[in-house]
Amino acid sequence: MADIDQDYEWKLIVGGEEISTSAHYDIIDPNTTGIVGKAPEATVQQTLQAAAAAKEALPKWKALSMDERCTYIAKAADALEVASAEWVDLVQAETGATMRIAKTMQVAGAFIDRFRYYSKSFEMNQPLTPVYSAASALAPESLITGNVIRQPAGVVACITPYNFPLVNVAGKIAPALAMGNTVIIKPAPQDPLAVIKLGEVLNSIFPPGVVNVIVGSSPDIGAALVDSSDVNMISFTGSSMVGAKIMESGGKTMKRLLMELGGKGALIMTEDCDIQSAVGGIASVWGFHSGQICTAPTRVICHKSIYEETVATLKATSEFMTVGDAREEGTLVGPVITETHRDRVESFIQSGIDDGAEVIVGGERPDRDGYFIAPTLLAGCNPDMHVVKEEAFGPVVVVMSHDGDEHAVELANDSHYGLFSYVYAGNTTRAYDIAQKLESGNVALNTIAPHMYAPFGGFKMSGVGRDRGRWGLEAYSEVQAINWPS
Repeated sequence: MADIDQDYEWKLIVGGEEISTSAHYDIIDPNTTGIVGKAPEATVQQTLQAAAAAKEALPKWKALSMDERCTYIAKAADALEVASAEWVDLVQAETGATMRIAKTMQVAGAFIDRFRYYSKSFEMNQPLTPVYSAASALAPESLITGNVIRQPAGVVACITPYNFPLVNVAGKIAPALAMGNTVIIKPAPQDPLAVIKLGEVLNSIFPPGVVNVIVGSSPDIGAALVDSSDVNMISFTGSSMVGAKIMESGGKTMKRLLMELGGKGALIMTEDCDIQSAVGGIASVWGFHSGQICTAPTRVICHKSIYEETVATLKATSEFMTVGDAREEGTLVGPVITETHRDRVESFIQSGIDDGAEVIVGGERPDRDGYFIAPTLLAGCNPDMHVVKEEAFGPVVVVMSHDGDEHAVELANDSHYGLFSYVYAGNTTRAYDIAQKLESGNVALNTIAPHMYAPFGGFKMSGVGRDRGRWGLEAYSEVQAINWPS
């Protein structure tokens, strides 16, 4: 394990103050099962104090112009770019990310880019076209004009997942703060330490109470934020099951919601597609962060005429997916986050075997310490299998065949998820036609690469609302229409 200060006291951040806790819990390195550090265990009372502090700070913060708020965000981006360079070992120890992912994506890349993007002020107001209003019992004849403006939602609780802790936090708080909201960050319990470091930097820049950080392993902490009348909005990334509970509980106080939930990405391959390109795309995400990514194309739906070649090419590609300690040079697939999650992914694989799927590669547990799973390819699958229907969130790919574009669309849409799908076809026109028939918030054509500023979110059980780009600002706002006689 990396040389990380075991005596460092990790604290909560509430109302501009760093707060000690009486209880702590261990953060485990999934590579070695060693202890990375002891995270602070917040109480429900401390959680509610954070909500109250954010509410108290809200009036002054939202009274600033967007230009003034963006100046703070730009300062934060500069400070984080310097400070986070020392966090790579910590993030890698917490998340189990390979060195390449830790350096280029967990700590750099999108993490800082989110702050840079939202440090530029946007024009959020929209004038209304004047309309004639006839005389009535309400008012005399007049020409009515007006303006539509965006107001901040208020206090936003940002509840984030474990796979990309810093990137997910940045993607929530940067637009929320730019829009004039105050925030409470609640990171995933598995890897909160780098997020606390982020909070320390932000706490030195923003006014007290604008950014608060609450950490805890108990679900009572998140529940307290959802139930609190001081919290106006929940921005959550995580499982569909938890998202549904948030919707139910948040309805009592009419919480505004932005939720990016589970996915079971379909990748359609037509008979005339470039098989090597499609398999290259699948393979690039198959073991990426050990499959712990919601946009992964884990359901391969290829035309029956290229089925055998696709499976054989995937099998050959898997030989280059080296499993090992994430710190070792050459490792492409590191561990999953916890022992519990490893067991869950293995149960998915076993369910596929029990249902009649053929294990082409993987399916076994590597003989080493840590929470490792071999990249697994299951062929001969059908849409009724549990492993096909549900998100494994691990390095598991299932393959089905189709007999034409309409059948492929039918198979792809036979899911209660709809986050990110992919189409590989011989020409873009055909791929675009297929994409429009997919029940999916995002579709990529002949590529795995997303557009980082396109609206991001899902259909069906994959979420509510959209973030990224301008849509990210709108997600953290309320729409207000103001009209008057011209």
